[in-house]
Amino acid sequence: MLSLRSAQVKSTKLKGKSEGISLVAFCLFTVALAVLAGCTTTPPPEERQLKQATVEELTALLSQREAAIHSMKGLFTAKVRGGIIPIATRVEGAVYYQRPNAMRMRGFTAIGSELFEFVQANDQFTLRLPTMGRVLSGSPSDMSEMGRLARPFQLSVWAMGGVLGTSAVATNETVKLVEDGERYRLDVSGPSQDGVQAIQRRLWFDRRTLLVVQEDRLSNAGDVEATIQYEDFRPIGDADGSSGIGDVRLLRPFKISLEDGKGQGSVQVTFHEIVPNQPIKVSELGHV
Repeated sequence: MLSLRSAQVKSTKLKGKSEGISLVAFCLFTVALAVLAGCTTTPPPEERQLKQATVEELTALLSQREAAIHSMKGLFTAKVRGGIIPIATRVEGAVYYQRPNAMRMRGFTAIGSELFEFVQANDQFTLRLPTMGRVLSGSPSDMSEMGRLARPFQLSVWAMGGVLGTSAVATNETVKLVEDGERYRLDVSGPSQDGVQAIQRRLWFDRRTLLVVQEDRLSNAGDVEATIQYEDFRPIGDADGSSGIGDVRLLRPFKISLEDGKGQGSVQVTFHEIVPNQPIKVSELGHV
């Protein structure tokens, strides 16, 4: 009798322990299901809903972003591939900009030796190449005098446009909006040399942020002259808000990747510092 009673007590204890373990396992299983359910019903922050916008709203955004920059100073590093610039494969640079169209870019080696100075104002430019002992000048619409150097500096001006916000639609241009999955594409047409309206730019807007993340520059014949990617958007300046449906801060891309449409190479520009809307000295803008 004693041994049987002892066995019954031991069995009861084992059964209680087993039920306790089962209860703990059930609780853990329930918590796991709740966590998984939460993961499936709550999208991560980057998966925000796609925004709706009209062609008028996107055009207004471009104008707002252009008007937000009156002047700018920036420091950057440019990495060049494919021999597109016959000066150096890595350039440390500085850019100065003053509205409406005064720009100065200077390039240096890693040890600080000056490689070039490019100054553009109104309808004139000057390119100084200390290492070659040459000074070239002319009109931005006709850089033929620059020869082989014309292409890379034209591409550099286009790349800087994404930071300056100079992609606003002009009064003589027309636009067409195309919904392209998670992006909007804005086709911008303007008068060509023969007077016919032709697509000159294509702008891709990310529909979550309505920021321009890609731009194509086209020739009058419709060929892609360059494809520019804009990444790593960061707030600059003291702007804490703006009107419109997209910007809540003054955001600009700190990484710009440019592929030459003629297969001559690529350029990647990484900004280290961008200072907007501060007084620019006349000496900082250089001379044409």
